[in-house]
Amino acid sequence: MKKVLALTLSTFALVAIMTTTQAETLSFDRDTPGALPAGWRSGVTGRGSPRWSVEAEASAPSKPNVLKQSGSGTFPWCVRPDVSLADGYVEVKFKPLTGREDQAGGVVWRWKDGDNYYVARANALENNVSLYYTEKGRRNTIKYVDAPVPGNAWHTLRAEFSGKKIRVTLDGKTYIESEDGHIAGAGAVGVWTKADSVTLFDDFSYGAAAR
Repeated sequence: MKKVLALTLSTFALVAIMTTTQAETLSFDRDTPGALPAGWRSGVTGRGSPRWSVEAEASAPSKPNVLKQSGSGTFPWCVRPDVSLADGYVEVKFKPLTGREDQAGGVVWRWKDGDNYYVARANALENNVSLYYTEKGRRNTIKYVDAPVPGNAWHTLRAEFSGKKIRVTLDGKTYIESEDGHIAGAGAVGVWTKADSVTLFDDFSYGAAAR
């Protein structure tokens, strides 16, 4: 009976178990305010002038610093290009502050370049959670669901991925479980916003599935 139960464990549960010893969390607290965090790269899918910088923030879950996006662009992103994950997870705490068009915070994975990657995001203006793949600079919807995303409050967004399986959680609750194979193989991980979203990020973490 125990063997049967073990075999029926979901891929996502296995990922969560296997990655705990390989996890890394970045709080931005040792980075210089006013600049990008060390080892990160920023840009935009589409057009615009995003501005990513480390800033002091009194409400930060882990004080004193956060990563802030205060510019605008089609889809601003900020990634760790030295990280290469095929299967595992990425998680971040984010706080949507302002934005007339959007108030979004997201995580990206299997990032090949600024035009090819997966992204999961939560939006305080729309009160939903969405999953996309971006291919050749075009964002394509996989799934979106309604979810409470109060503005000016901290939330935890997490994506777990293994092969074609993807699971997205917000504040500890699963909102999306889907399969997609458009972006395969290893890639970088990072964070993401949309349009004029001014968003804070803290406690960015990721882990690879053990082989």
